[in-house]
Amino acid sequence: MSETTKRALVCGAGGFIGHHMVKRLVKEGFWVRGVDLKYPRFNDTQAHDFVIGDLRDQGVVWSIFDQGFDEIYQFAADMGGAGYIFTGEHDADVMHNSGTINLNVLETARRRNSKRIFYSSSACIYPAYNQEDPNNPNCAEESAYPAAPDSEYGWEKLFSERLYFSYGRNYGMQVRVARFHNIFGPEGSWNDGKEKAPAAMCRKVAMAKDGDEIEIWGGGDQTRSFLYVDECIEGVRRLIQSDWTGPVNIGSDEMISIDGLVDLVAEIAGKRITKRHISGPTGVRGRNSDNKLIERKLGWRPTQSLRSGIAKTYDWIKSQVGTGVAALPD
Repeated sequence: MSETTKRALVCGAGGFIGHHMVKRLVKEGFWVRGVDLKYPRFNDTQAHDFVIGDLRDQGVVWSIFDQGFDEIYQFAADMGGAGYIFTGEHDADVMHNSGTINLNVLETARRRNSKRIFYSSSACIYPAYNQEDPNNPNCAEESAYPAAPDSEYGWEKLFSERLYFSYGRNYGMQVRVARFHNIFGPEGSWNDGKEKAPAAMCRKVAMAKDGDEIEIWGGGDQTRSFLYVDECIEGVRRLIQSDWTGPVNIGSDEMISIDGLVDLVAEIAGKRITKRHISGPTGVRGRNSDNKLIERKLGWRPTQSLRSGIAKTYDWIKSQVGTGVAALPD
């Protein structure tokens, strides 16, 4: 590594978005260190150095910052889809683990004088009272307050946003914060209990025979928008290279109902699928990314259609189903 090579640290590099960010940074010529509790599940990491370590441990975090980094990406969190976040069974772990990680990483970055840091927040910070109408949710960035997230995961993300902005104000750190809206794509969780709706529906349809019935949590009319992972990475790179802190939505504004998502996956798969609605965790009634601010500030908005991203994701999950890969234990 030459003295002029830019260096990046990716926290959560064994996870879905972190793994894709490592690939992007390496492609751009960065020297990259990744850190996580585990290596990426579905492919080898491209990081030049990958540390298996627990970011809740201050000693581990201090050892990782043995050099200055031009850019830090903080994706590490205790999280998952609706089946993990909304049951209430993991609330204490979610808040403690993610909160501790952010406190450790941010303070150590400050002490090591690595100033430019990106934090991945979530659309789950938005108030539940603005997302009761599935056809007209309000997720504009300024709508975050008065705060009323629908989960402890959302509350922790909101606290951590304020933590990062406080370090920016008090210590001159170059903080960038984005609120992700349901990022999906290949090489993400699809069968381990932490998968989100696109992966879950792709799995169910891929495993179903033509004419089969699949189970859907809730009434199916709850709405969401879903962003393909490559678009997410592009938005993050543009944000961290800008002189603007955020917070900003990074998501698609192509809203669809969960029933509509199932129909789209079935159409792509060429299968006739019927739906049986059952009780289960669903989160808010409606959520859709408001992209007016990111377009105004960064001159960019996602352009890839949901159909295009789902088609690529379905093909990948279908290939995984074909291998008989079982869910991995926690």
